[in-house]
Amino acid sequence: MKKIVLTNMVLTIFLVAGQANFNLAPPAERVMPEAGKILSFNAAIKESRKCVVNISAKKLIRQNIPSAFMDPFFRQFFNMPYGMTMPRERVQRSLGSGVIVTSDGYIVTNNHVVADADEVHVTLPGSAKEYEAKVIGSDPKTDIAVIKIEARGLPVIAMGDSDSLKTGDIVFAIGNPFGVGESVSQGIVSALGKDSVGINQYENFIQTDAAINPGNSGGALVDSRGVLIGINSAIITRSGANNGIGFAIPVNMVKRVAQQLIEHGRVDYGYLGVSIGNLTPKLQKVYKNKEGAVILDVDDDTPAKKAGLKRGDLVIKVNKTEIKDASDLKNAIGSIPPGKEVTITFERNKKLHSVKVKLARFPESQLGSGEKGWFVEGLSLRNLTDRIRRQMGIPEDIEGVVVTGVKPGSDADKAGFMPGDIIIQIEDNMIKGIDDIKKAIKKYPGDKRIYINRRGMIKILVVQ
Repeated sequence: MKKIVLTNMVLTIFLVAGQANFNLAPPAERVMPEAGKILSFNAAIKESRKCVVNISAKKLIRQNIPSAFMDPFFRQFFNMPYGMTMPRERVQRSLGSGVIVTSDGYIVTNNHVVADADEVHVTLPGSAKEYEAKVIGSDPKTDIAVIKIEARGLPVIAMGDSDSLKTGDIVFAIGNPFGVGESVSQGIVSALGKDSVGINQYENFIQTDAAINPGNSGGALVDSRGVLIGINSAIITRSGANNGIGFAIPVNMVKRVAQQLIEHGRVDYGYLGVSIGNLTPKLQKVYKNKEGAVILDVDDDTPAKKAGLKRGDLVIKVNKTEIKDASDLKNAIGSIPPGKEVTITFERNKKLHSVKVKLARFPESQLGSGEKGWFVEGLSLRNLTDRIRRQMGIPEDIEGVVVTGVKPGSDADKAGFMPGDIIIQIEDNMIKGIDDIKKAIKKYPGDKRIYINRRGMIKILVVQ
């Protein structure tokens, strides 16, 4: 018996030969850098630092102040009767970062850095010269945008393969936090494949504890070679500053989206036409496969419907890509261009089946707050489908466009929109679908009355 005495307590440990067989690590030697040398990653990130730029975006916010809230003297001075409005303008500025991806001035950043900006300016590292940038294209679904400046011979960052990343890899976040200028923070890859963060529609984030703060958005996440492996996008925080959980968009997703934005100005996503869910512990009991995406519903006149997929099918593979959950299926289908034929492997009644499906283009039956030409910031809408009517209990005689999301603190939130509202009319235009809203926006460029059906009651909102 061996007795070990600790402060204020006695701990007795019995060692019995043959009772335990622990995997004991061999002794390790502590080492330090060679005498006279400093351990540094400066040389590794030297070139990549030259490729990370500062971005300043400016947006003009127009507001109307009711004359009822103005001093009577000012109403009389401006000859404004009671009830009229007085326009007021203010400039909203935001700072972010970007990464140079071509020598002739194409720069990748986050969509939320440049969304709805009236002016975008870029400053290169080590230079006071400011370039005016043009937004080439943006994709709210992945939070990726491409801008361009008129410059030649720019340094270009080397791009890696994010699929080869491992948890524990050393990484560096390069950007412009808080607008203080270029900054580099170091950490590790703390997790991979984060897909339930609720930030973007298509998520497959790299999680890192390298300090990412406001202003780092759109900057580079590089590995210990200085090779780009992600674009810094978001943090989880209660204070507004870094708490050790940051997210970056994998460079493989960035390459695919940026290429389409540069070539076409938009991104086309493959569309299957199903509503999907994850396997719960109870659901696992009724399937042979314990991983996959469960089809909850199949929309009419979609590739899935034409291919014979049914509610309850468990999708376990798309081509050679294994599907572990609903997010895997969404990302796999979304990464394949429309018109491509894919092989879907699924389980039905405990038997495996395969079917070939020709993907369609993601329908423009829904729009979000980041889409170009949208009329209320922070508002997400969808056309009414039979499935949505069933889910929300909307009668067949009601036509319109349903509000699926309202971003807190946004213009839509301030205007009074709520999820579940059905937009039925804009000024004199009756609304039956997204296309009707687009026509109304062009027809009524100023303040306009929006009529909504909210749980059977008609309400009116005013937006610009």
